[in-house]
Amino acid sequence: MLIQSKMFDKTKYETRRPKEKEMIFGIRAVIEAIDAGKTLDKVLLRRDMSSTIARELLLRLTDAEGHLATNVQRVPVEKLNQFTDKNHQGVIAFLSPIEFYRIEDLVPTIFEQGKTPLLMVLDNVTDVRNFGAIARTCACAGADALIIGTRGSASINGDAVKTSAGALHTLPVCKVDNMSNALQFLRESGLRIVAATEHAQQDYTETDMTAPVAIVMGSEDKGIYEENLKQCTDQVRIPLVGTIESLNVSVAAGIMLYEAVRQRRLL
Repeated sequence: MLIQSKMFDKTKYETRRPKEKEMIFGIRAVIEAIDAGKTLDKVLLRRDMSSTIARELLLRLTDAEGHLATNVQRVPVEKLNQFTDKNHQGVIAFLSPIEFYRIEDLVPTIFEQGKTPLLMVLDNVTDVRNFGAIARTCACAGADALIIGTRGSASINGDAVKTSAGALHTLPVCKVDNMSNALQFLRESGLRIVAATEHAQQDYTETDMTAPVAIVMGSEDKGIYEENLKQCTDQVRIPLVGTIESLNVSVAAGIMLYEAVRQRRLL
């Protein structure tokens, strides 16, 4: 029997190298950026790093409730080396080109402005171009905000902003640590939580979206996570004909958003 050795597979870690102005290298540099109020999209930390200063960094990235406020990924050093040839000291932080909003602050503000909230929630949508396209559609449809998870979401980088046609500079984006809790908060705030899923029986046009509503879209391969689906008040499907089993998530998001627009214009 042939036994294969566990050799490092370089192709496994191949990735597009961002511009250096989008990254910060080294623990002290990242800590100084956090203290200076810089908004980070995510932080890559060498998998075996456990020094005192590494713990200090993690403490800086933790909010008052003890949750990581930034997406922190423990990765092999080979992954870090794919992004830069400089001495990264086991840490690379990616700067966010936008500021993030707290969902607990944003939702009450929307109501106070006399609006009927229309929110888009993305559950584990990781493709940057899909994310940017959805943000662009949200802005065009007049959505009030885009909600994503701290983990399992597309990176908000230059590519995302470009694909959004600049919409990410004007559309409020909320990052939440626990998506299930965020959906519960929205429901308790008086929003109808409408999940788009191929397993639903009800047609998307049959659900009232004239009331305050949050539309939930999942990834094309995994859909909406079960624990998040349980928080939804409605489950709807977009009917498909032919042999193709699913729509591109950005296209499906556009259909859902403009159904809400259509219904509200009939009022």
